[in-house]
Amino acid sequence: MPKAIRIHRTGGPEVLSWDAVEVPAPGPGEATVRQAAVGLNFIDVYHRNGLYPLPLPSGIGLEGSGVVEAIGAGVTEVAVGDRVAYAGVPIGAYAEVRNIPAHRLLKLPDAVAFNTGAAMMLQGLTAAYLLRRTYAVQPGDAVLIHAAAGGVGLVACQWARAIGALVIGTVGSDAKAEIARAHGCHHVINYSRENFTEQVRAITGGAGVNVVYDGVGKDTFTGSLDSLRPMGMMVSYGNASGPVPPIDLLQLSQRGSLFITRPSLMHYTAKRDDLVALGAELFAQVVAGTVRIEVNQTYALSDASQAHRDLEGRKTTGSTILIP
Repeated sequence: MPKAIRIHRTGGPEVLSWDAVEVPAPGPGEATVRQAAVGLNFIDVYHRNGLYPLPLPSGIGLEGSGVVEAIGAGVTEVAVGDRVAYAGVPIGAYAEVRNIPAHRLLKLPDAVAFNTGAAMMLQGLTAAYLLRRTYAVQPGDAVLIHAAAGGVGLVACQWARAIGALVIGTVGSDAKAEIARAHGCHHVINYSRENFTEQVRAITGGAGVNVVYDGVGKDTFTGSLDSLRPMGMMVSYGNASGPVPPIDLLQLSQRGSLFITRPSLMHYTAKRDDLVALGAELFAQVVAGTVRIEVNQTYALSDASQAHRDLEGRKTTGSTILIP
């Protein structure tokens, strides 16, 4: 019988249970995937500790890669034997074998290894919709990317530079500054000791940036608005430092008729055609070598508890995968 990580109660890494599970034949619209690799993301910690509640007992994990073993009635998106990767709901990626709606699967190019595929889908698709849909970065644009050495940040910085943008990134340490520079940032600001708004204005000759991609939230929100040029776009896509406070819309007018949005990957990939198009753009960047995905840690799936401890203890860099 195949095995999977399950959570029966919320708590620390010790609640991750390596259980035998029954995987039925795929239902209509489903595919059975034997997984080659599973991605580790911080949202998994939030699901495990109850910050983002799940009905229990539950699987865990949001991205993976593998091979299609069987398909249910009506499936046209994939065929048995296809190499595939995915990101997003339904939760349950920490598994040797799983059933998943076929319309959520993307065919993985032969040039992309399973380990890379599992490590890049959630962060890569997020960077893809941010840079190519929410605000379509153009050559010559000035962009500010917070948490530039984070998972989404590393992909976004490389991609934005390849487009021809001026890439400004913020980080919290000198070590992360070096990582950001090595992944496409023209200018890196250490916000632990520098005022990033003042630095952005200096770098852009007082003009400000066309767009801010902010996954940090509360701590950077006001400074992000003040870093924009008139009619610039504030893209608030995460809240690592806490939720953004309510905003008076008049502030947007007073700061230069700014735009603001709070997008979600789920909405940008809800339609199959949109998911496939974004995936194709991401795969093209990775195959071309424009975007490098660095898998720096590998654990056995059965050792997911240790992987979570290391992730929460800030002992990991780049991407981490779990091998069934």
